[in-house]
Amino acid sequence: MTQDSKSGTSRRAFLRGSLAAGTAIAGAGMARAAGPEPLITEVQPWAQGLGDGVDATPYGLPIEFESDVIRRNVPWLTADPISSINFTPIHALDGTITPQGCAFERHHSGAIELAKPDYRLMVNGLVDKPLVFTYADLERFPRENHVYFCECAANTGMEWAGAQLNGAQFTHGMIHNMEYTGVPLRTLLEEAGADLSGDKWVYVEGADASSNGRSIPMEKALDDVLVAFKANGEALRKEHGYPVRLVVPGWEGNMWVKWLRRIEVMDGPVESREETSKYTDVMADGSARKWTWVMDAKSVVTSPSPQSPITHGPGPLVITGLAWSGHGKITRVDVSRDGGMTWETARLAREAEDKALTRFYLDIDWDGSEMLLQSRAMDETGYVQPTKAQLREVRGLNSVYHNNCIQTWHVKENGEAENVEVS
Repeated sequence: MTQDSKSGTSRRAFLRGSLAAGTAIAGAGMARAAGPEPLITEVQPWAQGLGDGVDATPYGLPIEFESDVIRRNVPWLTADPISSINFTPIHALDGTITPQGCAFERHHSGAIELAKPDYRLMVNGLVDKPLVFTYADLERFPRENHVYFCECAANTGMEWAGAQLNGAQFTHGMIHNMEYTGVPLRTLLEEAGADLSGDKWVYVEGADASSNGRSIPMEKALDDVLVAFKANGEALRKEHGYPVRLVVPGWEGNMWVKWLRRIEVMDGPVESREETSKYTDVMADGSARKWTWVMDAKSVVTSPSPQSPITHGPGPLVITGLAWSGHGKITRVDVSRDGGMTWETARLAREAEDKALTRFYLDIDWDGSEMLLQSRAMDETGYVQPTKAQLREVRGLNSVYHNNCIQTWHVKENGEAENVEVS
């Protein structure tokens, strides 16, 4: 019998025993009910009167008991929050879709307010007819819906030199995964009669003060890039580029230009600040490599983790996390409980989607001993997520961007966890 099947059998036996004996999980372990459970047998305050009416919250908000599930920043990370980032509470979420209200933000000059009537998008450069679209114009084109992850190139960047931040939200929370609705960029380029030959590029920029201009090869522009105006079925939030943003699946988040205002077809890249002095990878010899757009396969255990400790003591335990790849679909995730010496194949919650987050689970019976938890993702190209040592061997210690190393959590006997490095 495999270890996984043993865990499944033990779990089923535990659940049957719990139901038969009328036990309740309390504190650090299981306890047989000594008598009637007041929360069941007695009428509670919430059942003695009327609740809120249907119009109490015209736009639904999370209940107060979940008030800790919020984006958070790291104050010392940047000089000013106007040009900074906050982090998705991935440790507190399940499934794969990130609610807009807690999806990470990254701004270069602050989140602007741009109303739909004032919105304009220009397509110019090497085109037969330069065009300017209103928001209403974009809504008239055939649209598509796709689920994609958006990951900042600097996600996990503080971990290059060693374990730094104590929490999955802070080590891996510069990511979100949403269903985007919009018009393929190809459609707008064709409408303008753009030169679509393979050696051309498009330069995209936003309407905010920073403009955040980035160059995109024509091949990618014609593939799966989306001019999006909805996320998770509703309008984009202000901090995510309302009313229109670019979606560049699988590529670093800096290229997902928000408040998109201009698309210029060009003979070559612009070599802007955001693709030369920034968003390039510094190597061990001091040189820098650029055009490293794709976010390689990566994963992280979100629970147990420093912000999501084990509180129930030994027994059935669900280890869960997220995996993703900018190259396509995740095909497998392995989990190690001993710092990478042995691995178990996790269960994927559902068939993986292209360039989207995949949820994985490993159901075990925890005996209360220490664990060095790791996860390792593989994608459909055969790429295997590397260790920190493997990355450093190639790139040294000076990098910030594109750190897709295997993460380690030290889970202690009391269920608490901390960020550590295994060498």
